[in-house]
Amino acid sequence: MNDNVIMKHLNALILIPLLFLFNASCAEKKEDFINPTDTSPWCVVSFDAKERSPKDRIAMLKDMGFTKYGYNWKERHLSYMKEEFALAKENGLEINSIFLWLNAKRDSIGKLSALNEKMLDIIKEVENKPALWVSFSDNFFNDLNQEESLSLAMEFITFIKTKADSIGCKIALYNHHGWFGNPLNQVEIIKRLPQDSLKMVYNFHHAHEYLDEFPEIAKKITPYLSYVNINGMKREGPQILTIGEGEYEYQMIQALKDEGFNGPWGILGHIATEDVQKVLERNVNGLHSFQSKNKKELIN
Repeated sequence: MNDNVIMKHLNALILIPLLFLFNASCAEKKEDFINPTDTSPWCVVSFDAKERSPKDRIAMLKDMGFTKYGYNWKERHLSYMKEEFALAKENGLEINSIFLWLNAKRDSIGKLSALNEKMLDIIKEVENKPALWVSFSDNFFNDLNQEESLSLAMEFITFIKTKADSIGCKIALYNHHGWFGNPLNQVEIIKRLPQDSLKMVYNFHHAHEYLDEFPEIAKKITPYLSYVNINGMKREGPQILTIGEGEYEYQMIQALKDEGFNGPWGILGHIATEDVQKVLERNVNGLHSFQSKNKKELIN
């Protein structure tokens, strides 16, 4: 056997275990189908017992390894909202969404509430534009039939879309409660509106009444999803539950994955009486352990 043949055999003997180690490493990296620090924390601004300043909130999220977050807000946050967007950018964080909650007592087609108008004016001035996560209170639709509700929603969303376009923002429909919280109604709105950019945000914590229907819902909403916010899910509640402590979140994530949705994902703060960092830490740890138990299914 000449030297070249011997070297080929030696290289093969070395390469095989290296390939095994490489494949094992790749499999290990796949353990978390959803990397918790790739998620976007939601409901961390107005749900925080510590009432953090923009500087402290950004420092907390950055220390935890997050690179983006969503902005739910109350009137008290408007005074420093522009400052927070600037600070987030300086620190390498993206504020990727902001809530636009519409209530029939204050908002109408052609005239939004003073606070909603002020929020949009602020967003007009910030450099990095978030998506508007738009939702309606049920008092818009209480006395309307299905076609009347669809017509009103479409007209209102067209109005909001015009305002969003003028400030450089995209729109995603956000499921809350009531008629507009039904994801099938949102799908119908999107189908009827000629808006290629119109998307949906699906929130597990507003989906308890749809648990039995979710596999079918997943098929219908996946083509339009821009975000999914995860939550622990038990049929009897509570509404806000740590990921991994529920009975249905695994099946819901798997149903979305089976339909081709691979993110982006969000995790929740959403407990006003607690330090939001502790709430996020529980969800991060829950997501890790939850996926570890189900890793074979989730990575296939």
